[in-house]
Amino acid sequence: MITAKALSSQADWRQEWARAIRDPNELLRELALDPALLPGAQAAARRFSLRAPRSFVARMRQGDPDDPLLRQILPLAIELEPTPGFVADPLGEQAAQTAPGVLHKYHGRALLMATSACALHCRYCFRRAFPYAQAQIGARQWPQALAYLASDPSLCEVILSGGDPLALSNQRLSELLGGLERIPHLKRLRIHSRLPIILPERIDDGLLGILAHTRLRPVLVVHANHPREIDGTVRQALERLALAGVTLLNQSVLLHRVNDDATTLAELSEALFAARVLPYYLHLLDPVQGAAHFAVKESAAFAIMNTLRQRLPGYLAPRLVREQPGQLAKTLVESHC
Repeated sequence: MITAKALSSQADWRQEWARAIRDPNELLRELALDPALLPGAQAAARRFSLRAPRSFVARMRQGDPDDPLLRQILPLAIELEPTPGFVADPLGEQAAQTAPGVLHKYHGRALLMATSACALHCRYCFRRAFPYAQAQIGARQWPQALAYLASDPSLCEVILSGGDPLALSNQRLSELLGGLERIPHLKRLRIHSRLPIILPERIDDGLLGILAHTRLRPVLVVHANHPREIDGTVRQALERLALAGVTLLNQSVLLHRVNDDATTLAELSEALFAARVLPYYLHLLDPVQGAAHFAVKESAAFAIMNTLRQRLPGYLAPRLVREQPGQLAKTLVESHC
């Protein structure tokens, strides 16, 4: 049962969600940035819209167009330039959809796209062009998705993704988990979410209660790319999740002029572990249309990882991986030199 206190805290994060900055002009004014950036930002935002919660924008440096947090969300004219090899569906996800909202690519686990909503529109997002409406993503399709998951006894883990599954209200999330819990062969619930980092207010009492009392073993994979994303409020939210019995992992994307150096990534790993989160994956950029300016060469990625392994204990060095269409698992990227 969701209490009045939980409903109140839920309203707080919903209010922050609604107050997110969506106009490039407002973002530039808020950060005292050069107005010359506006035409390109507006043009790119017409292709893929801007959305950024104010609490995340507050972590950015005033007057700095190269701020690593800003670079992740500021629309740029360069996004509109076509780049060979960068496509709308870089992971072939539409071909992997086996039921409305369900992607089944790997043995033993399937991914349920619970919603199309996100609190933050990352410019490098591999689903920035995903046709959510055509793919029938949403609560109306959950019965068909649950029926598919129930029909395959080889599945032991369900992955909630989106969009961001924590964009769902506690009531909706509780309903979805109730359906998943009734599928006897499911053992683990994995949630991929940027919200604990971007909008830590989302980690309210109601959500903690849901995750603490599900029969499915909960794993939450958060997404932080830079140590400055993890402030005191974020640390508190992550620690509350850990105390509720949730296993916490992080995945990052290696991004040019955001985190493509060993010092930044080492600081990120240390900040994550201090907040009870284990570094998990460092992804090479998925070649999605509009994100080519974030790409880091493999040779540079290898050099960064070699330095990281020298600076950090093994459990704090994430695995460098790439996801490729048609493969049976993520590909571990290693230098053969």
